[in-house]
Amino acid sequence: MNKTYRITDCSLFRLIVFVIVPLIILIRCAMQPTSYITGIVITMGIYIVLAASLNLINGFSGMFSMGHAAFMAIGAYIAAFFTLAPQVKENMTPGLPAWLINLQIPLAPALLIGGAAAALVALIVGFPVVRTKGHYLSVVTLALIVVVRAVIDNQGDITHGSRGLTGLPAKSTILSVYIAVVVTLFVLYRITHSDYGRGLIAMRDDPVAAQTLGINLVKKKISCFAISAFFAGIGGGLWGHYLTTISASNFYFSKSFDIVEMSIIGGMFSLSGSIPGAMFYTIVPEFLAPLESGFNLGGIRLPTMFGLSNIIMAVLLIVLIIFRGQGIMGTSEIILDTWFSKDTYLAPFRKEEYQRLAGVFRKKSS
Repeated sequence: MNKTYRITDCSLFRLIVFVIVPLIILIRCAMQPTSYITGIVITMGIYIVLAASLNLINGFSGMFSMGHAAFMAIGAYIAAFFTLAPQVKENMTPGLPAWLINLQIPLAPALLIGGAAAALVALIVGFPVVRTKGHYLSVVTLALIVVVRAVIDNQGDITHGSRGLTGLPAKSTILSVYIAVVVTLFVLYRITHSDYGRGLIAMRDDPVAAQTLGINLVKKKISCFAISAFFAGIGGGLWGHYLTTISASNFYFSKSFDIVEMSIIGGMFSLSGSIPGAMFYTIVPEFLAPLESGFNLGGIRLPTMFGLSNIIMAVLLIVLIIFRGQGIMGTSEIILDTWFSKDTYLAPFRKEEYQRLAGVFRKKSS
């Protein structure tokens, strides 16, 4: 009797679907850096970084933060200070120290510095913030967005105020963004599969039991808050260097809500969920946007309806929550398990993988 397999048991199939096909798409987009599709793919990559970093705190630690936009803003502005040309900074941000005005470094170290600055702020505000629970924590993190925006708007000599910073180098390319995606997901994947990550899950599932086992809940929450903020800062830096112009309005409540929606759609209990969540939130609105200019329905021409795509997205989100509250991926890590397993890349050289794939199609045809 021939043994049958599920399609997801086949490493060869997962290699094709989760590695080779996406890689072909990325290479194709890299060959057309100015195309419309490339812009969507870059945006999706930045959203993956942001959603994955939010999943760490909202899905794995048991907290619920809505202040990601604040850490994005910090990362974006700090990274911009290091990548802007000296003459541009001298005109727009004369309040910066002279050494910083005259300093210009590549994007990668600037992103790390921006992420570190966001993590530092998270550590400072984390002590009072993480002691709150439930919706109180959400409200406090929303207040952090207001504070950060107020600082940006009122420190004109340093941030150029509400006018924002312009002239950022357009360095968020397919290559730089997806290197950041892979590194972010790999680091977070290793964290969640470590003793530290298991401690986070224990704290999420039963804080009292976790504490009795010797887990310091406050230290765990603050460190998780800082790690999440670090990658949010990197995402903000990538976002700023994709737009090439930033202001406080780019990092307000709506941006935090967007990231939370991606997390919920993909599944906040799975880092892999950040990928379909970002894909859904990036691609679906592009298909819905033309509907706002009017369309034919059963022979009737419907008028222009601005905001229709947002309404449809909201309805889709409600339906998803009702019928699959755990999100698209649930708790599955099938995508990252595929990416970060050596068995995936050895699959084409193993005879049993082809037998397994044949067994799947044999089952389908019978």
